[in-house]
Amino acid sequence: MRSFVASATSFAATARSFAATATSFAATARLAVVAALVGVASAGPSGAHGAHGEGSGASADPPASFGSPALFEPPAPGSYELPPIDRVSEHGLLDDRGAPTRLPGLAPGQVALVGFVYASCGQGCPLSLATFQQIDRDLAGRAGLRGKVRLVTVSFDPERDTPLRMHELRESLKPRTEWRFVTAPDVARLLPVLDDYGQRVTRRLDVDGTDSGLLEHVLKVFLVDDRLRIRNVYSTGLMDARLVLNDIQTVLAE
Repeated sequence: MRSFVASATSFAATARSFAATATSFAATARLAVVAALVGVASAGPSGAHGAHGEGSGASADPPASFGSPALFEPPAPGSYELPPIDRVSEHGLLDDRGAPTRLPGLAPGQVALVGFVYASCGQGCPLSLATFQQIDRDLAGRAGLRGKVRLVTVSFDPERDTPLRMHELRESLKPRTEWRFVTAPDVARLLPVLDDYGQRVTRRLDVDGTDSGLLEHVLKVFLVDDRLRIRNVYSTGLMDARLVLNDIQTVLAE
C-alpha cells in the first residue's frame, strides 16, 4: 500500500509539472512558436533528461554552444503575457558559506530565476549554468534591472555538493550580480523543495545495486515572482538567455 501511494504521489507531481508547462505555452502563441523553433535546434548538444555523469563541472567561460541558438528573434518584452502557472513556498536552505538562506527570499518588486543542478553533472546542468552566466553578464550592464533579479542555483545532490563545493562553483563562474549558490544540509531537507517545484530526481544504481554517482533528472529552470508564483518553466528547448531576459522584463513591467 505504501508503495502504491508513493507511486501515485510521483505520478501526480509529474502530471503537475507537465500541466504547468502546457499552461505556460498556451499563454501566448508567440512562445509556442519559439518553443518549436528552438526545440529543433536543441536536439544536438544534449537532451532534456537522462543520466548526467561525472564531469569537470562548470568553467569560468562555458562553451559558446551553450546559449542562444540565434535561430529566431524572441518576442519583445511586454508584447505578451505570462500568467501564473503554479505557486511555491519559502524554503530554508544553506548558502555557499554554510549560512541559512531563504529560497527564493525575494523582496517586493523582485523576481528570481531558480535552476536545479548538481556540480558533477556533465550534460544538462552546464547548459543551465552557462545560460545563467549569460544572464548574469547581461544584468551587470543594466543598472535599472540587475537589482530586481536574483539568480539562484540550487543543488539537488547535498551529500556531495556541500556549501564549500557550491562556493567553489560560484568562484569558477565569477558572478557579477546577485547570483546565489545554495544547497541543503541533507536530503531530507531537500525533498520538500524538489516536491514543491516538481523537480524529479532519480539516483542511478549500478548492476550490483550500489550508487553509481549518476543522477537522472529533467533540466528545469523556474521564473518566480515576488508573490511566489511560477511564471515560466524552461527546459532544454527554451533555455535561451534572450528569451528568459525578455520574460523577466515582461513580469517586472506588470
